Order: sequence, then C-alpha cells, then structure tokens
Amino acid sequence: MSRVCQLTGKSMITGNSVSHSNIKTKRRFYPNLQTKKFYVPEEDCWVILKVSTSAMRTIDKKGISAVLKDAEKKGLIYIED
Repeated sequence: MSRVCQLTGKSMITGNSVSHSNIKTKRRFYPNLQTKKFYVPEEDCWVILKVSTSAMRTIDKKGISAVLKDAEKKGLIYIED
C-alpha cells in the first residue's frame, strides 16, 4: 500500500542525512499516516481512511463532510452516489 494521505495527497519527500563529517546520503521523509475510521452522518456509514495527522486536525476543524467534498474537488478521492 502506498504511503500517501487519501485526503490531502501528502506523500514521501527526499532529502539528505548529513553526518558529523558532512557526508550526505539520501534518505526519505515519510508523512505521519494513520489508518482511522470516520463516521459520515450524511451517508449514515463508516469509512476507513489512511490520513495524515494534519488531515485529522483539519477534519476536527471543518468536519468530515466538508473535507471529503474538498478532496473530491481536487480529484484525490471518488465518492459514489
């Protein structure tokens, strides 16, 4: 399974590990992803999403319905009617 947030699209980025002697080697920075179950009252169902912790904060602030609509507009998810 890919390490990408389903709502924000956050994914891995690359950078360097820098040693004490300033030798640089490639490394990866992964987003803080969590698998979480959310209840959508409009659909009266539970959805399981793999989301970043920053997306969880956005869900707490805006609500799951608004965040799902925004993600659908961006083309990150597809909601069946």
